[in-house]
Amino acid sequence: MTKNTIRKEDALSYHSNPIPGKIEVIPTKQTQSQRDLALAYSPGVAEPCKEIAKNPETVYSYTSKGNLVAVISNGTAVLGLGDIGPEASKPVMEGKGILFKIFAGIDVFDIEVDENNPSEFIKVVKAIAPTFGGINLEDIKAPDCFEIETQLKEKLNIPVMHDDQHGTAIITGAGLINALQIVDKTIEKVKVVVSGAGASALSCINTFIALGARKENIIVCDSKGVINTTRNDLTKEKKVIANTTNAKTLREALIGADVFLGLSRGNVLVPEDLLAMNTNPIVFALANPDPEIAYDVAIETRDDLIIGTGRSDHPNQINNVLGFPFIFRGALDVRATEINDTMKLAAIHAIADLARKPVPDVVNKAYDEHKIVFGKNYIIPKPLDPRLLTTVAPAVAKAAMDSGVAKKPIADWERYEAELVSRLRGDENIIRYTISKAKQNPKRIVFAEAEDPRILKAAQIALDEKIAEPILLGNEKNILKICKEHQLDLSGVTIIDPSSSSNHEKRQTFARVFFEKRNRRGYTWYEASEVMKRRNYFGVMMVEVGEADALISGISRNYAEVIRPALQIVGTEEGVKKVSSMYMMLTKRGPLFFADTTMIQEPTAEELVEIALLTSKSVKRHFNIDPCVAMLSYSAFGSSNGEEPKKVRKAVDILRKKHSEITVDGEIQANLVFNIDALRENYPFTDLIDKRANILIFPNLSSANIAYKLMQEMANIEAVGPIMLGLDKPVHILQLGSSVREIVNMIAIATIDAQNKQKKL
Repeated sequence: MTKNTIRKEDALSYHSNPIPGKIEVIPTKQTQSQRDLALAYSPGVAEPCKEIAKNPETVYSYTSKGNLVAVISNGTAVLGLGDIGPEASKPVMEGKGILFKIFAGIDVFDIEVDENNPSEFIKVVKAIAPTFGGINLEDIKAPDCFEIETQLKEKLNIPVMHDDQHGTAIITGAGLINALQIVDKTIEKVKVVVSGAGASALSCINTFIALGARKENIIVCDSKGVINTTRNDLTKEKKVIANTTNAKTLREALIGADVFLGLSRGNVLVPEDLLAMNTNPIVFALANPDPEIAYDVAIETRDDLIIGTGRSDHPNQINNVLGFPFIFRGALDVRATEINDTMKLAAIHAIADLARKPVPDVVNKAYDEHKIVFGKNYIIPKPLDPRLLTTVAPAVAKAAMDSGVAKKPIADWERYEAELVSRLRGDENIIRYTISKAKQNPKRIVFAEAEDPRILKAAQIALDEKIAEPILLGNEKNILKICKEHQLDLSGVTIIDPSSSSNHEKRQTFARVFFEKRNRRGYTWYEASEVMKRRNYFGVMMVEVGEADALISGISRNYAEVIRPALQIVGTEEGVKKVSSMYMMLTKRGPLFFADTTMIQEPTAEELVEIALLTSKSVKRHFNIDPCVAMLSYSAFGSSNGEEPKKVRKAVDILRKKHSEITVDGEIQANLVFNIDALRENYPFTDLIDKRANILIFPNLSSANIAYKLMQEMANIEAVGPIMLGLDKPVHILQLGSSVREIVNMIAIATIDAQNKQKKL
């Protein structure tokens, strides 16, 4: 069993700091002036109220209803925690709201209802339904959830879905379609055995039947054995799925089975059960955190097996996030009155079809694969596949239109796809991509300031999440004391004290390498020996000689104290004249890259060219983003002939002539970069109209440094960096006072940098 990597202290801190909870309400209109407030409330608000009173459908034009979903629970069946009550379910509902937002751009209010009586619960939801464009029922126990969903679908004219029932069924259905294609079996003929008879299992069974499976070929087991027609203890839901069979136990039922679906508890299967199944068996072992049979055990038992689990650390993860955000997105966008079986089947086939298509480079890189291809280990798409939104949502929307439940049909599908893409927050996507890519091939990261609790907390996360292998520099006694105080478990992690007498021989070895590099640049042998007692020098030397893959420092050090040893020891990449740096600014419109923010005070035109090239190279290889460069100045396309605009224009000319593969333009004022209408009206010739700039090259260090710090503080935009550019080996510097999250982001970037440098990209 894999160790749980989420610690109680971290989870409680995440949910309570800097403010309690995970979601907030943010105004979408201007509210600065008295006139704004008069429009927002009284007297201006009366006008849309009157329009809605005349025609209730205009509520979608004047309010957020059309993009607002209620995630509603009474807390009676929360995750694996059971009946813990409405208040205790709230963190889960907030979390579900986050998934709706980041994957499909849907806003959510979480509603926790203190009512266990299904009839009363239905009354509550029906009463508040006018607020919402859709209802996502969540974590409601069976059999209550069946009655609640059925009646609400009958009483309301907006989409209603209990994701615990249908989410797993939709993703499993897609996986089954593709797995059967691979093993060349037909769904009408396969024997299916199901372990578990709760809400998800029953929905999966109904979905399999809707896809063509025969009811008489499906055997279901609960905790008392096979659900057959001879039992007299069955609920009405179980009576529907009871089968005529002589099998009494799960083991007996599995003899000759083609498909196993587990939605019960961990480790109910043993290897002998798999061996009893038919050739080329398909196993969906979906109990969490421990599947019905461990993945490693299953694949060692049979090499003709296709297996999917609910876990992200194995192939074919059955993850509801592949479905519900996009299903609701499509339903909302055509203003569907319900989510019907036709729409669910459309989602199933869209997800299945997507897995059979060539996988884009961005997905391969996110999972550090050379070529993910349809087959036994890839029967459903990866959660980070950006095509899910533009594939599943349109399929659901079309199915709603075809089945007659769409009140606002879509006419222009190309425009709709563009609207879907614009809904996503680019900042969330890039961090998920970065972390995911780092995890595919973790590297040894040495931390020069390991006696700082933030560094140790970040190292713990990096270790637990397999982002990197930490190496800690500092006094071991102090580090272990801090770990104990903060309930960290870094046992087994290498701890080195460069100043300790026990490391004298290592220091001497490093000193000899350093002395050879610097003996004609002001260093004596004694100074070379002494400088190796400093953690930054020792850590960089570990990277230089191959004992570590990257170094991170700077959280409590002066910038120069970190960059100096890096320049002296690892130096620059071949062909690079000067090291520079960039910050990644995580904005709602996507990441923006600012350069140079820390190194070259007054760059020449030629140095601006090198900064732009290094930044473009890093943006492409670290983040898989096609670079589009805006060269900034106080002038716009020749409006001033000062020395600075001339310098920037010269740099643009060089880039265009010698590096035509890069989209670049300038000199341009910063505000114009983002005002496409102004560009189109005044400067229709610029390439920055059709390709939005994502790299901003500043004319000098002062302007770049001021700009990123202003955005960071005034606009509350997260800044990741400085990301060093042009060093021969990965050395990265933290901002003074970086948060644990910022350190983890930098660890991921340092890991990717090490991956790329080892591949010599």
